[in-house]
Amino acid sequence: MTGTLISLISILIGIISSNAFGKLYEKYTFGFKGNTLIGVFGSILFIKTFGRLGFDPWAIMNNGDFDGFRLTINLLVSALGGFFGLILAKIIQNKFNR
Repeated sequence: MTGTLISLISILIGIISSNAFGKLYEKYTFGFKGNTLIGVFGSILFIKTFGRLGFDPWAIMNNGDFDGFRLTINLLVSALGGFFGLILAKIIQNKFNR
């Protein structure tokens, strides 16, 4: 597994989490396309932020050695990025629509 593949899987997890959260809680949804975009950007933001702590895709590979714990943390952070990105986008939309 390469660092690029791990990055793409992480972004996919962010997309899935934002769409699932939008489906469960209708008041936070922006539709499929909106949730997908927010999931992409939210997961990338969180991955980049937590990547500085050693959970980026290239640290997971660690010179060809695979670290499953770091991968699990990376995927969890990506899912949280999609989740919190959707909440933040809804808060911003509510502020603008006042």
